[in-house]
Amino acid sequence: MLFIIAITVCSGFSLLAALALIRVTAARRMKLLRLGTEANVTVLKPLCGADDSLEANLETFFLQRYLNYELLFGVEGENDPAIAVVHRLRLRYPDIPCRLVIHNGARGLNPKVSNIRAMLESGSHDIIVISDSNVAVSPDYLQKMVAELLEDNVGLVTSPIAGVGEKTFGALLENMQLNSQIAGCVAASSLFGRSLVVGKSVMFRRSVFDRLGGFSSVANVLAEDYVMGRMFQSAGYEVRLCQGIVRNVCAKTGFLAFVKRYLRWSVMRARIKPLAYPFEPLCNPAAIALLALISGAAGAWVLVWALTLILIRDAICWVRLRGFSGLLSVLVLAPLKDLIMFGIWAAAPLVRHISWRSHRVRISAGTRLYANRPMHIPEVSLHEEAPAVVRN
Repeated sequence: MLFIIAITVCSGFSLLAALALIRVTAARRMKLLRLGTEANVTVLKPLCGADDSLEANLETFFLQRYLNYELLFGVEGENDPAIAVVHRLRLRYPDIPCRLVIHNGARGLNPKVSNIRAMLESGSHDIIVISDSNVAVSPDYLQKMVAELLEDNVGLVTSPIAGVGEKTFGALLENMQLNSQIAGCVAASSLFGRSLVVGKSVMFRRSVFDRLGGFSSVANVLAEDYVMGRMFQSAGYEVRLCQGIVRNVCAKTGFLAFVKRYLRWSVMRARIKPLAYPFEPLCNPAAIALLALISGAAGAWVLVWALTLILIRDAICWVRLRGFSGLLSVLVLAPLKDLIMFGIWAAAPLVRHISWRSHRVRISAGTRLYANRPMHIPEVSLHEEAPAVVRN
């Protein structure tokens, strides 16, 4: 009986997530602002190394059909290879207001938030966009995001993400997961007025966020995007999922890197919602089928159910976000991907440390981060801040 309930719940949620993704990405009439009348926007691009297609990704932000915006790039250290990429783009697009901020970090244990805080020291407009380095966007990206933010009571806007560009097995698995369960869960959350915030694409007013606590309140939190969303929602603001899809370019990720990334994300979920985390396999048909077969609670028919549901769910989501290109590979590998994700789910509660952008830290409840005691370095050095160097 328990497995019948699990199968029913899994089937219902999987189909709901797929249909929700269709709904939130459907074209709808939006009141786009006329060029020349837009509010001023600062786009923050925290960089660390040369990601897949970094220059092409960043270039999409220089090509926005939006007049009143500036780009702010942040890097930790003078030797980061992303600096040369930014210099080339600035020379190619001299009419786009652009600043490069080079700093020493040390503004939080979360390296992304530390980077953002350093950039903000050089000033910004009130409306801020935070966008990861591996994200590419369409020319009307800022228009769509601002149009959503200016709606009544909207405090924060985020975007549906499509994983694209895979050239390796690990990259394909990563994009498959991003385009199925993750995209579906984000879309489904919007149906219940509790949109999950994806930190790869976020827009909000700095003045409002500062009143709620600002970036200092999430400097030592791993899941800063999730916490930011809850801060706005707890204050009574709506978190809006924009209709426009942004592309997360993942081309050369190896299998081990794929596992590490999703293990880190699973660790975050386990620390954020420890009571809900044990029930996550209810969204994984492969996990339910495997457990049913091992326990002897069901026969071979459960495999047919799991395979059918996985293929329907992943096919709908993939086609919605990517079209039919690559669909055959998805259908072949989707069951394997779900089994791997089940193994990652099981391992996450055992993890106490995470490594991210060359930083190794301990993670606790609510994804609170703690530094390990450094060897041969005075502990106070972890909290010393040096002024950021701004290059206009």
